[in-house]
Amino acid sequence: MTEGSAPPPPLVSVIVPHYEDLERLGHCLSALEAQVGAPPFEIVVADNASPCGSDAVERVLAGRARLTIATDKGAGPTRNAGVAVARGTILAFTDSDCVPEPGWLAAGVAALQTADFVGGAMVVLVRDERRMTGAEAFERIFAFNNRRYVEELGFTVTANLFCPRTLFDRVGGFRNGVSEDLEWCRRATSAGYRIGYAERAVVGHPARRNWKELVRKWSRINAETYALNASGTGARVRWALRTLALPLSIVGHAPRVLRSRAIGGLANRVRAMLTLVRLRLWRVVDSFKLLFRGGS
Repeated sequence: MTEGSAPPPPLVSVIVPHYEDLERLGHCLSALEAQVGAPPFEIVVADNASPCGSDAVERVLAGRARLTIATDKGAGPTRNAGVAVARGTILAFTDSDCVPEPGWLAAGVAALQTADFVGGAMVVLVRDERRMTGAEAFERIFAFNNRRYVEELGFTVTANLFCPRTLFDRVGGFRNGVSEDLEWCRRATSAGYRIGYAERAVVGHPARRNWKELVRKWSRINAETYALNASGTGARVRWALRTLALPLSIVGHAPRVLRSRAIGGLANRVRAMLTLVRLRLWRVVDSFKLLFRGGS
């Protein structure tokens, strides 16, 4: 490199969207610092105009990442803002409340040799394995089954997504107001790109701790899913039939609660079962509200 010339761009840009979660952002950055066997990489934190202010975010970054501010609200626009300033030829996405395991980056990049874009494995983190809340036990069983998402449903969560920058530019950015991971992956696969699963690229995601956090999550998911499926002939009828089937899904999923190795102990299983019943019934009410309000 000649004197005064700029350093070569990093091979991988890790995009981390953030909103007002400084403690977990610090843990995420520490986990990224601890990556082993990874190619050269940079970390870009895209902050969605957190009320704490950019100075507070910069103090957590402490030189470990570059900061960009996303003024448009939403997870999709925030990730897009990170991509806009990224310098890498490969993009790796995770979330600020996630904890990538040490081999995450190396495994995810390696998996791109066999697929056009990939999703890695997700594990649900709880505070106490022996005594989980109902929300934690439910999420431990049902949340983030990314192998199934990738291999059966054709999409990956954006908390663990790898793709070449050229592919992202061709597919376009994440959209707001819909399930941006599902919608983006649909566009990618519709364009002929192949999705793959990277089982060794592991990211930990904390479980929702209580009913309020679980409802907040599912309120968002319901609204985004409705927006994604609200158009076309018979869309409202299909949504109504899907909603009416939710109580039946309790019976179908109850054996999974009883047999799952993700949790142990009778008390944890009882709490998971009660949360399953309560949440599915709540979703019936919320889904019909979306139908009658037109998704607003």
